[in-house]
Amino acid sequence: MPAWDIDPINVQTTLNSTGEAAGGLEKAANSLVTNMASAAESAGTAVPGGQFNGPMIGPVATGTPRVPVGPVAAALSKYLQERQQKLAYMAQRTIDSVQGAAKATNAYVTGDLDMAADQQANALKATVVPPPPGVDGNGGQGPK
Repeated sequence: MPAWDIDPINVQTTLNSTGEAAGGLEKAANSLVTNMASAAESAGTAVPGGQFNGPMIGPVATGTPRVPVGPVAAALSKYLQERQQKLAYMAQRTIDSVQGAAKATNAYVTGDLDMAADQQANALKATVVPPPPGVDGNGGQGPK
């Protein structure tokens, strides 16, 4: 068993600042999505001057104008789609790590060093984030 020398007050301070930094990451991710959507909308299409008059592909919500998607918007969408799983993993890994450290410290404070070691080991396990609904051919039903 490892030797333990934990200062719970400093752990709490560190976990609080980690939580604040994680909140900043969430804001940055939301801003990324918003800015990319705006860029995609502003990029336009390969059709000059709004001269598009062909049929649109894909469903569109009632009352929404059917605007063609250009190559820049398609590329930005593909980029975000490929990054979605990585962003979800980062968020979940941060949550798992902070919660694991808090549980291990609480166990240490209550004097249960075996439980603290177990909590620390659990915090180091790989984080699993299920694919978003509609991925892997599951028809939008999410993970099974």
